[in-house]
Amino acid sequence: MQYRTDQRNNNELSVLGFGCMRFTKKGGSFDQEKAFRELARAVELGVNYFDTAYAYAGSEVLLGRFLKEYGCRDRINIATKLPQYRIKKGEEFDSYFNEELERLMTDHVDYYLLHMLNDVKSFERLCSLGLKEWIRAKKASGQIRNMGFSFHGGTLAFKDLLDAYDWDFCQIQFNYMDEHTQAGIDGLNYAHEKGIPVIIMEPLRGGRLVNALPKDALMEFENMSIKRSPAEWGLRWVWNHPQVNVVLSGMNDITQVEENCRIASESLPDSLSEEELALYGRVLTAILHDIKVGCTGCGYCQPCPRNVDIPTCFSTLNASYSDNYANSFREYFMCTTLRKDRTNAGLCIKCGKCEQHCPQSIKIRDMLDLVKRRFENPVYKIAAAGSKLIMRY
Repeated sequence: MQYRTDQRNNNELSVLGFGCMRFTKKGGSFDQEKAFRELARAVELGVNYFDTAYAYAGSEVLLGRFLKEYGCRDRINIATKLPQYRIKKGEEFDSYFNEELERLMTDHVDYYLLHMLNDVKSFERLCSLGLKEWIRAKKASGQIRNMGFSFHGGTLAFKDLLDAYDWDFCQIQFNYMDEHTQAGIDGLNYAHEKGIPVIIMEPLRGGRLVNALPKDALMEFENMSIKRSPAEWGLRWVWNHPQVNVVLSGMNDITQVEENCRIASESLPDSLSEEELALYGRVLTAILHDIKVGCTGCGYCQPCPRNVDIPTCFSTLNASYSDNYANSFREYFMCTTLRKDRTNAGLCIKCGKCEQHCPQSIKIRDMLDLVKRRFENPVYKIAAAGSKLIMRY
């Protein structure tokens, strides 16, 4: 196993992290015996970063039981997440956190995240409830070692969040399809420049870059003289970036654990050749064959006077045609609507300011209309109304 140093506290983190959300289920709950074998094998092979969350039903409890039974708490880093969107009163910080400690059977959390913190105003709302003071007290007591956040949204919102607080680390979605969407390479570089460690989620886009590739993309992989699975190609692309500290994988099979550990042990930063890097461009072209709008995600159209996140709207629109509609709808909803200040396409008032700055000469207003028709259907409207209650905004 290879390790990369957490710049903030000189902690050595395994480049492969175990995402504890996708354990095999048996009879409606996690198959504990099977999960224990997979977790134990990962620890044996050097994985020392395990990611869970309050919202992952049963995950914290299972991880806590494993750590107690196998006696390896001092060898691993626990990362778990506060459901910040549920917080309405300051005292709820403690109530959720204490419940998580009990579930995990531990007295401290090594890497604690504000779950799905997607914009500065959401952070400011939490600060008005005493978040900063609470973090300060928990870190002073040693109950929280590092404080960060997980993020789904665009580059500008991500940079704003990085500047809003002295974070110890952050977690973003990053893969060869999302190099210029989500926080993207610009966001990754910005965090690295600030000395903030970056944890990567969705390195294979929830399996999309393994199980749902078009034939032309698969042929590009098969035609390479170097023989690797699509999963290995995807993981190696992420690890090729020295700015990345840990790449999470939701493993639920011993073979998968062993294979990912092998890949992690071989994948050095800046090790891919020009020929290998060129492959990803061809694969991406095959994946995006059916895209509807030629947006490069440059962000010159931003900021929008109505706060529409235009690059994210377009990236999810394209994905809904080249990828899976349900997954794209979920991403659109999560990135533009499940937040305090919404950034969805329906907010556009057709002022046209964005089009004056677009280097691709995209008819942005027309395309935002298409995004609205594509996603903001009755199901979206019901979910959006319900989210106001769930998120307590």
